[in-house]
Amino acid sequence: MITGATSGLGRITALDLARRGYRLGVVARSEAKAAALLEDLRQVTDGVRADVFLADLALLAEARRVGREIAARYGRLDVLVNNAGLHAFSQRVTAEGLAEMTVVNHLAPFTLTQELTGALLASGAGRIVNVASEAARQADGITPATDLRDTAPYTRRESMARYGRTKLMTIMWTQELARRLDPGLVTVNCCDPGFNVTGLGRDLPGSAVLERVLKLLRVGDPRKGAGIIVRLATDPAFARTSGGYFSVRDAAPLPCPEAGRDERIQRELWTQSSSLLHDILPLP
Repeated sequence: MITGATSGLGRITALDLARRGYRLGVVARSEAKAAALLEDLRQVTDGVRADVFLADLALLAEARRVGREIAARYGRLDVLVNNAGLHAFSQRVTAEGLAEMTVVNHLAPFTLTQELTGALLASGAGRIVNVASEAARQADGITPATDLRDTAPYTRRESMARYGRTKLMTIMWTQELARRLDPGLVTVNCCDPGFNVTGLGRDLPGSAVLERVLKLLRVGDPRKGAGIIVRLATDPAFARTSGGYFSVRDAAPLPCPEAGRDERIQRELWTQSSSLLHDILPLP
């Protein structure tokens, strides 16, 4: 199951896994883009098996709904790739009253994974792969109770630190989740896919032109970033590895940036994320 599979790293990951014979599920926001992805999958392999689940992962209610829909459809899930991401260059507040970038990059995958943990456990050898970023090093600190609910405006220049903080949350959450899961049943790891020319910065003026130039110069090839995602999802070498943060460069292990390294702050992020979800999504 892959989120953010209609473009960039997620699309290349989906195509690679399809070539390897995997049955795929993709979570997509756009029905038209999902249809285009399915057509691309059919071009690379005969008899591809792929299902589309439509959801807007900027809304926690949607993340929970689609997670339950997926769990009901399959019952058992071998791999979950939380790849969908957003770099918003100005503040955007969702209908649920949260910062969109915080939701898409942390709270939505947190919610989706909670809903799918049972299906991953049913696999007996499930894997969770979370896509983080080197930008996590730009976060100068983190206060979970405040940062998860922060909807204050920010400038384009300030957006990198905000983006980095959400990706630091990805690493912190991965490592706390690893402590809560039996690695004999489900592993969870994250990766830095490096700099990639994808649609992540689509809100930046002139991004389309910049993307074309970088592609011509062969800078930021997303195939490299997709490679580490696929390795963590499929390579037997990672079958019992959990709680790791790995570089696009030869899957070298990386430390969590210091601001989020302490187990106590990672546990606090988990607690505060769970509390916020309870506030936004009361149990039925």
